[in-house]
Amino acid sequence: MEGIVEVWGKVAPEVRAGVTGIGVWTALKTAVPVALDEDVFVLGVPSGSSELGGHLRMPQTARLIEQTMTKTFNKPIKLRVIDGTTEQDWELQKRRDAERRRMQEAEMQKMRVELVAKTSWDGIFEQISRRNAAMQNKSLPQNRARFYEEAIELVAEARKSMQTFDDLAERNFARCIERVSQYTDVPSTIVAMEVLKRVGEM
Repeated sequence: MEGIVEVWGKVAPEVRAGVTGIGVWTALKTAVPVALDEDVFVLGVPSGSSELGGHLRMPQTARLIEQTMTKTFNKPIKLRVIDGTTEQDWELQKRRDAERRRMQEAEMQKMRVELVAKTSWDGIFEQISRRNAAMQNKSLPQNRARFYEEAIELVAEARKSMQTFDDLAERNFARCIERVSQYTDVPSTIVAMEVLKRVGEM
């Protein structure tokens, strides 16, 4: 089978015939076929020629290249334009892509953990509010004492199940403590101390 350089040499004139503009023509003449990596056709431009690469990445131009290469190879081909014109440049780009994906996945995982933590504490916060709303004779200290005991236990159990202790989680934990304090007239520091004692953090 012909090499990618020979194939591009036959395909490029057909692509040039389907586009207009000096910039696109210049980019097509300057571009170097680097590789056909599975179903990805890698077209390189000299490093520092980002403007030329931009012409090739334009939807109309990229689509025409993909359609022409797809017809040539009789299978779907995607275009990838890179800075650099060697296989080493492509390998470097793939490593950068992999690192970018790794960082994106790590960031998504962090966001998922934060969302779960926030959702959990939001649920605890709502439970405290509902239990307070359902309490009869809120003015009686004995009833507030019973509510206090229930709320402390609820927050302590939630604290035990925490998997992350970052700033966001701690703030949501503190928000629940403040809510218990507000409903029971017990200083928030005392509420926090009671919870932390129950979970073995004091």
